[in-house]
Amino acid sequence: MSQQSNTAATGKPVSEFDAIIVGAGVGGLYALHRLRGLGLNVGVFDAAGDVGGTWYWNRYPGCRCDVESMEYSYSFSNELQQEWKWPERYGTQPEILRYVNHVADRFDLRRDIRFNTRVLSGSFDAANDLWTLETDTQGTISAPFCIMATGNLSTPRVPDFAGLESFQGKWYHTGLWPHEGVDFTGLRVGIVGTGSSGVQSIPIIAKQAKHLHVFQRTANFSLPARNAPLDGGVEQRHKAEYPERRKAAFDTPFGISGYPPPKNSALEVSAEERDAAYEAKWAEGGSISFLYAYNDLLVNKEANDTASEFVRNKIRATVRDQKVAELLAPKNHPIGTKRLILDTDYYETYNRDNVTLVDARSAPIEAITADGIRTTEAEYEFDAIVFATGFDAMTGALLDIDLRGSNGTRLKDKWADGPRSNLGLMMADFPNMFMITGPQSPSVKAQMILACEQHTDWIVDCLTHMKSHGMTRIQTDKAAEDGWVHHNNEIAEGTLYPLANSWYMGANIPGKPKIFMPYVGGFDRYKRTCDEIAAKGYEGFTLSTTELAAAAGD
Repeated sequence: MSQQSNTAATGKPVSEFDAIIVGAGVGGLYALHRLRGLGLNVGVFDAAGDVGGTWYWNRYPGCRCDVESMEYSYSFSNELQQEWKWPERYGTQPEILRYVNHVADRFDLRRDIRFNTRVLSGSFDAANDLWTLETDTQGTISAPFCIMATGNLSTPRVPDFAGLESFQGKWYHTGLWPHEGVDFTGLRVGIVGTGSSGVQSIPIIAKQAKHLHVFQRTANFSLPARNAPLDGGVEQRHKAEYPERRKAAFDTPFGISGYPPPKNSALEVSAEERDAAYEAKWAEGGSISFLYAYNDLLVNKEANDTASEFVRNKIRATVRDQKVAELLAPKNHPIGTKRLILDTDYYETYNRDNVTLVDARSAPIEAITADGIRTTEAEYEFDAIVFATGFDAMTGALLDIDLRGSNGTRLKDKWADGPRSNLGLMMADFPNMFMITGPQSPSVKAQMILACEQHTDWIVDCLTHMKSHGMTRIQTDKAAEDGWVHHNNEIAEGTLYPLANSWYMGANIPGKPKIFMPYVGGFDRYKRTCDEIAAKGYEGFTLSTTELAAAAGD
């Protein structure tokens, strides 16, 4: 890694860069590739042992992407997208990680990455327009620009159950899975949580375990993935159409091509026609396709009820024990307002003799014991426990770093009542710090790799503009930030999303402010806004030199 080193007043070595990237997932890798193209000396730091971000950590059984492989991939290199062959309709975690490793090798990215390095804190020196970060293994690092590519689902949440340390068996979190894998053959297993990672892993663990108890507090909607080997003809046609498809993806609400926007309301057609449409979508598989059956499923409760009840009836028809079926049929949120899950044989798994569903809402978990789990009604003995309890999403990874901007502003204080940003790209009082897919950008409500590319391209264009105009500092105006936060909240309030206690709202983390975090106005609308702001000379942002900023009293 090419860098300059000196010694700070503290005696600690300081490594100096033109730009620092925190995170080596799909966003951080692309940012490194683009910033290198500007001729910058870039340092990338990641707590993981290798590249991949969420795909490095999440190795639980059945882990798979819910966006089709041909779309969930980089678009910046036509050679890359033509040469890579995806084996299945939806990529598995091992296959996606293999792809990310291939990208790192193909573009020689590893030489600028330091792994097994956690960034602990960071502060901005306004006099010199310099970010200084403290790490746990690489000492002090500094650069004029800092790019936080820390990911939206990268801070696993292990629930704070009393007695966890007393458990005599082994316990695992789906987001921190052992790299060597886990064999549950012949074991009594308890799994806590029925979100995406639970739904994906439960059918596989059930096939191994002597008996599996599933502790469900909240039922979630899940649709069949209909995964299959990728048809050669489909792959060939998709690759031939890649330029048009990638361009078209930017003009869609989810950043994914191939789904014509619906024109009709679910309430404009007969019940027979509506059920036929849902049936066709169910058979096709996929979440966006289902939500695109009609144009008002995420904004009109009455319309949504028709889709929700269709899926509930599918659950009732699949699960033989109707008491279990009713527990599995979600009734406390509209379909799509939580992350809509894709599965393979999830509901069918509850027909197995070795699977028991425990209603942890009516009988909450009280404690983990030496032998297993105790609820308010019963005790269960296990050899192993799996926590599929999700993440401190969107903000957790950033708040884990003690970040201080201009005038000593602490991020923890700034976000005490929920995240605040302009476009999910920058925050007031944090000059020269960019976020890739930060809160209040489409992020998890879009095809994530495309979202990372769009953010990175905007940042690189901005830095190019600054360099050509001799500017050394960019900061977002507080009024622009206030306006974007208001717009983000207003858009969300016009949908059904706030009706669900979801991780989009931070509801899975005790004490976390309940603010809807992703932007749901559509990736297409968001990108147009970003482009217009850049075209207007970065309206809502102040660009300056160190001297000008100092003269203004910063």
